[in-house]
Amino acid sequence: MKPLSKKTSPSWYISLVPVAALVVLMALVIRAFGADALLGGSQVALIASAGITIAISMFVYGYPWERLEKAIGENIHNIGSAILILLMIGMIGGSWMVSGIVPTFICYGLKCISPSIFLFAVCLICALVSVVTGSSWTTVATIGVAMVAIGNALGYSPAWTAGAIISGAYFGDKISPLSDTTVLASSTSGTPLFTHIRYMLITTIPSFVIALVAFLAASLLHKSGPAAGSDEVIAVLNANFRITPWVLIVPVLTLVMIVKKVPAFLTLLISSAAAGILALIAQPEVVLKVAGGEAFSFGTAFRGLMITYFGDTGIDCVGEALSSLIATHGMNGMLPTIFLIICAAAFGGTLKGSGMIQSLTDSLTKHVSSRAGLVSASVGTGIFSNLAMGDQYLSIILVCNLYRKLYEEKGYETRLLSRSAEDSATVTSVLIPWNSCGMTQSTVLHVPTVEYLPYCFFNILSPLMSILIAALGYKIYRKL
Repeated sequence: MKPLSKKTSPSWYISLVPVAALVVLMALVIRAFGADALLGGSQVALIASAGITIAISMFVYGYPWERLEKAIGENIHNIGSAILILLMIGMIGGSWMVSGIVPTFICYGLKCISPSIFLFAVCLICALVSVVTGSSWTTVATIGVAMVAIGNALGYSPAWTAGAIISGAYFGDKISPLSDTTVLASSTSGTPLFTHIRYMLITTIPSFVIALVAFLAASLLHKSGPAAGSDEVIAVLNANFRITPWVLIVPVLTLVMIVKKVPAFLTLLISSAAAGILALIAQPEVVLKVAGGEAFSFGTAFRGLMITYFGDTGIDCVGEALSSLIATHGMNGMLPTIFLIICAAAFGGTLKGSGMIQSLTDSLTKHVSSRAGLVSASVGTGIFSNLAMGDQYLSIILVCNLYRKLYEEKGYETRLLSRSAEDSATVTSVLIPWNSCGMTQSTVLHVPTVEYLPYCFFNILSPLMSILIAALGYKIYRKL
């Protein structure tokens, strides 16, 4: 078909059409599916937007399909390692739960709660659980629900408690190697996973410390009675698992491998294998329940271990919230995220191959000259994307795709981009009522988003800290 225009590159306003289409489609998807938008609706929106990009590129600007196909192929090739890591995250999530590692962390954390430091403890415990599970959603829906009940018994405002829960959960989610958003930001920007995590600590630790100080001060000023409610959680976990410090050998081993800079894939593979062996030794009854068998044997042990790695490990116990606390979904649970990443890579490839990414980036950053300005633009785009598209995953993808080439042209390492994306897109998603994160967490905690927002100190501070550190120039390097 003969092109309708002889222009060689789309203008910024034409380049904005696929992005605008994605925003509209995502708004409709979230309205229709709510928290289930990631199960397929978001992926369809990405593919449809990619189709719009292809149509404009081929029929208006005359670009050959081969050019777009090559760009899509390159993008999908670049996410291969991220997909493997996500599968490993699914394996380690199931094996750490069934082996008793996560339940042990939770029990020890809950025993440390004191009414006089309740909010401080809540934030710290949720951070710990989120780090070891890699999921802010799981942390909020399990420990978070229990903490709100405990806080109500102590006379704490649900909004304050929710703020402490969310601050801790998103801190852990942000720096955990098991987190899908952490893997997504590192892979989309082209930054090694552990390099990304270590670099995030520069902005994340100060923000979290300030949040902890604020929650400690609020706790000390609050008059409360004896703690209640956590005993039920501890009793249920003790009834289903052998809670012992010996199971923490595996997290220690994992930490050593991370410090030694062992590749992420190998670290997660070894850790999940060690946790599987530990599950057979320390929690044979749990493995048997997962297998659905009646007697422990080689066959049931093998079946239970395989299901732990790839499937659902739900174990019935008292209360729906407590049952979900010890439920994991293995590699199968990672498939919607992998599905999303592949579709996002296809969309990003069409934008790249058509030159639309370059056109949008040039328009967005033509007045950006300073380091702080570049980071501010990235952070601002992440927050705006959360407001417009209502999904943190898509926001991370958009920021990394829009700014990656510009960071490279200005000589900055990609870890600065990946950190900027997480400091904005990941942590602010829960502060927006119509975002999938905001809707989910407010529903789970039974606290409106606008009520807990002022107390999510970590989430509010993170984007500001990212800009401040950039302005100060602390540990921001240029490529040699």
